[in-house]
Formats: sequence, structure tokens, C-alpha cells
Amino acid sequence: MASFELIIVGGGLAGMCAAVEAGEQGASVLLLEKKDELGGSTVLSSGYMAFANTDMQKNAGIIDSTESLIDDMIEVGGGVNNLKLVEVYGERQLETYQWLVDHGVEFRSLEAVSGHSVPRGHIIDPHQAIQTLNLRVKKLPNVTIVLNAEVKRLLKNTDGRIEQVIYEHEGKEQKALATKGIILTSGGFSKSEELLGQFAPQLKGALRIGGAGNQGDGIKMAWEHGAWVQDLPYLNGTYGFHPTAAGVVKSQGLAFYKGAIMVNQLGKRFVNESISYKLLGKVAFEQPDGITYQIWDQTVMDKSVFDDPLYDLELLKRRRLLYKAETLDELADCIDVPVEVLEETISKYNHGVKSGEEPDFGRKSLTHNYGNPTPIEKAPFYAFESTVAMLATYAGIAVNDSAQVINPFGEAIQGLFAAGEVTGGFHGAGYMTGSSLGKAAVFGRIAVQEALAHLPVK
Repeated sequence: MASFELIIVGGGLAGMCAAVEAGEQGASVLLLEKKDELGGSTVLSSGYMAFANTDMQKNAGIIDSTESLIDDMIEVGGGVNNLKLVEVYGERQLETYQWLVDHGVEFRSLEAVSGHSVPRGHIIDPHQAIQTLNLRVKKLPNVTIVLNAEVKRLLKNTDGRIEQVIYEHEGKEQKALATKGIILTSGGFSKSEELLGQFAPQLKGALRIGGAGNQGDGIKMAWEHGAWVQDLPYLNGTYGFHPTAAGVVKSQGLAFYKGAIMVNQLGKRFVNESISYKLLGKVAFEQPDGITYQIWDQTVMDKSVFDDPLYDLELLKRRRLLYKAETLDELADCIDVPVEVLEETISKYNHGVKSGEEPDFGRKSLTHNYGNPTPIEKAPFYAFESTVAMLATYAGIAVNDSAQVINPFGEAIQGLFAAGEVTGGFHGAGYMTGSSLGKAAVFGRIAVQEALAHLPVK
């Protein structure tokens, strides 16, 4: 049986950060990825990472702080986040940002995104990030990556420490030993109808667009050995996808964070559009027939951001996914909502924006506490049919601030660590854009550092 100091299960961002960190520390590492390529759900993401007080922000004249980042995370998470995890993220986030930069990960631009009080959505190309980290791994002879290797179970030794994995590769069952620790970075369960049916039956009918390998394997394997789970009651879909996103092209637009409103098929608003798009997804999915539209005007259209995964509204137009009309009457006819109701909805909204007292849902910003709403009155007008998708689960096994998997009593399960989407407790009841990839990088490295610092229990 092959022996390594660390075994990493999953080759998304958390796993690749862990592999590079461990390799550079000189540890012998085996990374097992069940699919035929690296990336997991990371490469399906929008590519935002939540960092504060970076050089990019300073160059843009944005004043930010770790304290503000932490406060936003707790507020967006409804105060039910694991505070210690959030605090550790705050302590390590800027260092992690610089570590990624130093390793060649390219941050393209900066945007205001869901849940942030200032622009701190640092955008990467997820493919470039994974490929860059993989190139670094290839220069580390002590790190071995095996693709098409599906981990089936974890095994304990006679002392109760988890130290072996059973995996299938090339049709054969194999075992491998980890002397310092096993790190689960295997993603969530957005493609497991079994687990979604158990924990999120309310999302039946939502698009399923997560990573193909996200079947909840890591959660099940950890659960078998006593792992606690967190955040499952807060599972929600992600709002803003076009109904065709279940296909090859996963078109998404969040025009409401640039000033659009959301209406249902009755032509009525139903929510404060500035809140987290996970919470928006919950409310939108409850609308009649689950049909909703984002409505905006040319003022918002002019805020389109070229090549941005969430804000390239012109790309949606080029893909012929938008309805466009010179009047609200024509737009209402295009999307088959009552003309009088849509006009009244927008008139009331515009009056609220101009008076500073939006009456129905209290919207005062574009996203969270940032940006000022603008009236929807400059032709032409646009509509984007939007639905809810299960892209990532943001809930899973519980970990402590050392990335050790813990049992229901808060005790560490010896030999077992976890990072990334497989974990719960960090996000709480909501979701701040960029915090998922952010926590993957931060805690992927922490898991390695803690595993190598702890001697095996005898």
C-alpha cells in the first residue's frame, strides 16, 4: 500500500491550494480527483473572491478593512455563522490574496457584488487559477495527482485515527495511507438528487448546474465517522440564471445589483433586490410558477461590464436572451405581464427612489450597503427572464478553525481535515459573493499547515 504524509480528496480550488502549500513545505502528497480533469465546481463559478484592503482596492481609491469584511459576512449570514471561522478568514484573507498573486493567479478587475459594503469582489478566471496552480504542482516531485480516482471510503486505524482511503482507479480498488492527515476538498452535493431530496426538497425543479462530481461523497464519508453537519437548513438556490442555463451555456446576469428590479409574472415586485442572491433565490422560487423577470432601462444597461461573469449585460443581449422595447407597454407585452400593473410597479418604485423612501421593500442601495438606486425611466427598456439554479450547496461537514473535521460535541476527528464547499458553518443563513472561493483558498492552506504541525495520536 502506497504511503504519503497527506492525501487530498478533490481537485478544485481548495484541493489545489492545499496541494501547492503541502508540496512547497516538502510533504509527500497524493491528490485524488474523481473526474478526468481538475477544477470541480470552481471552474463553473463566477470567479469572484472576497478580499479586503488589497492593493487593487487601494489603487481604485476604495477604503476597506478586515473588520468591515467580517461585519458584512456576519450580517449577510444572519448572525448564525461560526464566528471563529469568519474571524480566521479575516485574519488570513489578505495573506492568501498575496499568496495567490505570488503564485501567478491573475486578478482581472474589481466589482461591487452581493453582500459587500464596498467593492471587494476580486475577479479571477477560474480556469487560469486552476491551471496555474497545477503548473506549480508539476514542478513539485513530492506531489502526485491521480485523475479518474473516485474515493469510496475512509478507514480508521486501531487507535481510531483516520489514516487510509479506499479509491477506485482504472477499474481496480486501491488503498493509500496518510501518515499526517486526509484533507477532504471534494465539493458539495449540488448534483445529488438523493441528498438534495433529503435536505432541500423545496428546491425540486430548480436547475441543476453544479459540478458533475458534486455528489456529496466527502460529506457521506465524513459522516460515517461521526462528523457533524452545519448550515443544511439554509440551503437555497442561486438566482439570476436564464432558463437555458441547464445546457452548455450557463448564462447568468445580476442586473439588479446595477439598478434593475425584479418582478413576477403578475408584474409586481416581491423583494428588496439588494440582498444576497441566495436569499433572492428563495423568494423568487416561491413566485407564481417560479417565473420572474429582471427589468431595467438604458441607464442600467450603460453599466454593463465587458467580460464580467455577472454584469456583462451586453453579452446577454448578443445571445438574444433579453427582451428590448422602446416603451414599458411594449415590454409588458413581450413578457406577457399586465401592462397597467408593470407601469404602476415601476412608477411607484421610481417615486420611492427619487424621494429616498422606497415604500414597498425598503431598498436603499444597489447591493448590501453600496451604491444608489436609479429610476427606471430611460428608454429602451429591457427584461431578462431569470430562474433559480442549484450551483453550489454552501453547507456540509463541520470544521473548527484549524480545518479539522469535528463531531457533534466539537471534538476533532483525528486525522481528518476539510476545506471548501464540502464544509458548513462558514456562510450561515446567507451568502456573500466571493466568500466560497475565498474560504476554499484560505482553509485549503490552513488544513495543510495544521495537519503537518500535528503529530499523529498514538
